Amino acid sequence: MSLTLQELSNVCGVSVGYLSQVERDNAVPTLGTLAGIAAALKVGIDYFIATPHQADSLTRASERIRFSLAGSSISYEKIGAEFPGHELTSFILNVPVGYVSETVQHEGEEIIFILEGTIRQSVGGQDFLLGAGDSMHYLGQHPHSWANASDQTARILWTGKMLHGATSSPPIPRSAAPPRPVPAEAAASD
Repeated sequence: MSLTLQELSNVCGVSVGYLSQVERDNAVPTLGTLAGIAAALKVGIDYFIATPHQADSLTRASERIRFSLAGSSISYEKIGAEFPGHELTSFILNVPVGYVSETVQHEGEEIIFILEGTIRQSVGGQDFLLGAGDSMHYLGQHPHSWANASDQTARILWTGKMLHGATSSPPIPRSAAPPRPVPAEAAASD
């Protein structure tokens, strides 16, 4: 598919200036931004992440595919497998101290689960402080960003569902009482 930067911007909602920076390797998009660009180009997010295809669905910690995007301080661990008909994709993100993502919007859903450390997640203008064991499920159409403002590397389990190149997550059965993120304002007053 051949689009101008302006046409791509109109479809994916990312500014022409930022797309130009990404194209020239002067900016590193988050997975959410990459998913929006992939959806606009009608390709899967894996199109941008050169990783070998796995033959089966088992990934062992010692053999997990690890990679970084050029210029990014985040390291990724691919935990999802690729096979015909797959829809889910999942990564562990190792987020260094001080990392701040850009604010993005896109189609689909995301689920994040904090494995280690603390992340400040912003969704739709509301901030949440998430620590180890906390999770959040949100629609990508709401502006969202996140940051590691703690003094240790954070590890996040990120999952989404591939649907015509867009990132979204599968419906999650509701449990009796899922943990809720603590609003940042409440956490600051503790």
